Amino acid sequence: MTIWADVAAPRLLLRSFSVEALQAGLRGDADELRRRLGATPADEWLAEQELMALRLSDLADDPGYAPWSVRAMLRREDLAMVGHINFHTRPGHPYLQGYGDVELGYAVYPAFRRQGYAREALLAMAGWAAAQGGVRRLVLSVEPGNLPSQALAARLGFVKVAEARDEDGCEDVLAADWPLGGRRE
Repeated sequence: MTIWADVAAPRLLLRSFSVEALQAGLRGDADELRRRLGATPADEWLAEQELMALRLSDLADDPGYAPWSVRAMLRREDLAMVGHINFHTRPGHPYLQGYGDVELGYAVYPAFRRQGYAREALLAMAGWAAAQGGVRRLVLSVEPGNLPSQALAARLGFVKVAEARDEDGCEDVLAADWPLGGRRE
């Protein structure tokens, strides 16, 4: 499988997981995953079995999804994995119902929260999507009680356009046009 170039943010490298890296993660083979990723996977990532399996299935169904799939958020200074980010699909998927071109999802692990990593990763990946895929409108789905993510989305110019229900419950569907606006943190 092609290895996609890292997407750079000021303090982060956003590195794609290859199919082989995801398979190693599913097997619990941290050494092979470390070798394939070029960094030590976070314990929290190793627990993300459902996400790894979902992204492997997505890649099997559509190999062209690879550059849009899940990426590790690696802190540049020491390659610590602080979280992960991905697009749920390639741009233009019908499930978006016209709310935007592509949806981003992310997680920052507890020890690294409230340090601006989510903002950096979102801005870097949104810029990459605009440059690589012509994306102009971005979507986030955020649980209403997730106040830090709601606040970050608002600061970046996302506004509520709908509500959706998924396996986790009700989420606000938020959309914003590129370039992302709002005040700086």
